[in-house]
Formats: sequence, C-alpha cells, structure tokens
Amino acid sequence: MSIEEYLNAAPKAELHLHLEGAVRPATLLTLARRNGVELPVQTVEEAQQWFKYRDFSHFVDIFVDIARCIQTVEDYELVVYELAETLAQQNARYAEVTFSPSTHEFLKGVPHEIYFTGLTQGRQRALRELNVEINWIFDIVRTATQLPAIPVRADYTLKVALEGMSDGVIGLGLGGNEAKGPPEPFAQWFEQAKAAGLHSVPHAGEHAGPASIWGALHVLGAERIGHGVRAIEDPELVAWLAEKQILLEVSPTSNICLDVYPDYEHHPFPKLLAAGVPLTVNTDDPPLFNTTLNHEVNLLHSAFHLDLDTIDQVLLNGICYSFLPPARKQALEAEFQTRLTELRQQYVDEATA
Repeated sequence: MSIEEYLNAAPKAELHLHLEGAVRPATLLTLARRNGVELPVQTVEEAQQWFKYRDFSHFVDIFVDIARCIQTVEDYELVVYELAETLAQQNARYAEVTFSPSTHEFLKGVPHEIYFTGLTQGRQRALRELNVEINWIFDIVRTATQLPAIPVRADYTLKVALEGMSDGVIGLGLGGNEAKGPPEPFAQWFEQAKAAGLHSVPHAGEHAGPASIWGALHVLGAERIGHGVRAIEDPELVAWLAEKQILLEVSPTSNICLDVYPDYEHHPFPKLLAAGVPLTVNTDDPPLFNTTLNHEVNLLHSAFHLDLDTIDQVLLNGICYSFLPPARKQALEAEFQTRLTELRQQYVDEATA
C-alpha cells in the first residue's frame, strides 16, 4: 500500500463545502436543460473551462448561475445525493455542508418548502443508502456593498435556519465578498442564532486580513473559522487561535485558485499547524477548483510534507471539531481511529515486506 493509497482509503469528514459549488458539471447541464436556464456553455468540457477562475467576482457569477439551475424538489435531492456519492467514494463519512437560502429565495424565487424538502430527502437518502451523514450550515451572504437588502436576507436566513434545526441545520455561516463585508454588521443575527442553539461558523481571513478574523471571533462568537489562513499575518492572532483551540477550515486548492496564495509552497498550512492551531483540510467548491477531498488530503503529504501521525490528526479533527452531538462524535471518532490503525498496520506491513 502506497502513501497515496493509504490516504485515499483513510476515513474522512469535511467541514467546509458549499452545496451549490459541488454540483457536477454534467448534472449542471442536465438541470439547465430541464429548467430552461441558458448557460454560456453546452458541454462538460466547456463547463470545466468556464469554471476556471478569473477573479472572485467571476467565481461568484458562476456560483449564482449554478444555483439558478436548481429549482425543484427533485433537483435539490439529486445534487445532495450526488454530493454524498462523491463523499462516499472518497471514504468520507460525515460532512457539514454550507447552503445559501437567500440566494434561492431572493434571486430565484424558490420557496423554503421546495428547497428544504429536497435537501431533507437527499440527506435522508444519503444516510440510508450510502451511510454518509450530512448536516447543514445556512449562511448569510455578504454583498459587494452592505445594502438595505442585507437585513432582509439575514432575517430570512436566520428564520429558516431556526426552522430547520430539527432536520439537520446546525450552524449559521457568513459567506460572500469578505473584503467588502466585515463581520461586525452581522452581530445581531449571530447573537440570536447562538442563543437558539445554532453554532457560529463565519468565513473570515480569506480575502480580508486578520482584522476580519478578530471580528468574527469577538463579535460573532465564531466557534470555527471558514478559511482563516490569513491569520498567519498576525502572530498574536495565531497564538490566540492556538490557545483557544479555534479550528480553521482550510481549503488549500481553493486558496491557490482564488489567488490568496500563489502556490502550495507559500501556503501557511504547515506554519499554522506547527504553531498549534487546529486545522482541517477541505474542498470548498470541488468542481469549480478541479479538486477532490482525496486530492486535498494527499497535499498534506505531497505539498506540505507532514508525517502520518500529523495527517491522521488532521483527519480526526474533522470529527473532533464537528458539531455532532457528543455521543455521536465520540462513536464516530472511535470508528475513525480503529480504521486508521488498521490501515496503518497494513501500510507498515507492506512497506516492510
């Protein structure tokens, strides 16, 4: 068993993954034809070229066009189930998936009862047929400017997140254009969410610097940070994250594709880890960045040169820092540890044979 085979077979969890950004190109084209949505591409190959980023605005435009193609209960169930299939193929047992309700309600006019029925049916089928558990993080979407529409959309997102708590909604996120939307104006919604039992998981420290992360921590009560890699620019912040054991949901290939860093050599993953900051590795929007969870996990060895003990801990972080109930978290962590031990023995035995 090679190191790549070991890492591909290892059990995994993913904590930073957008449903709309995980739709397969072939499925996107099928949904566009089914729902009469015109796209600038007609083939899978053209879609893959279209996905290649130019800048963050181009990425957002693609993300919205993808969302426009998902319209019916069946559409939502399909994209959730296909996501679960992809996770299962990579030995991922659990995922906390971000979804943007206001995009579907306000930009597309798809009501809550349509999309949430589809999400729920897909989630239940994934568990029943594939043994993949999915929970949801509903995120408030920043816009290029903080317009009067923001409170309306934030109110809506919080409302449907609270309504969905009995069906897998576990957290409130904050996505969109971070550079033009600091976290502080969103404090009231996160306060209400946390008071009701939802977890706080904003994006920060990707297209804005350490101040964005400090704001997410102090004002939004962030329990994890989506991305957060630019914490490396503030040693005091790195030390604080390490002391408080606040996990960063890191997506290395996404960071490269969106020009946060020029290449893996300059990516701060190893430095953050060495400083004691807990990290996971994630895909963010896998088809848009031409990546997979297995690829991101393999980067821990091939690009970041981590040893197997450290890699195993990064994989276990996906469960340890999840928002699963304590008993389920403990059980799944034990299953992961047992499987990693089995794989490690097989890897060692074959390497020394």
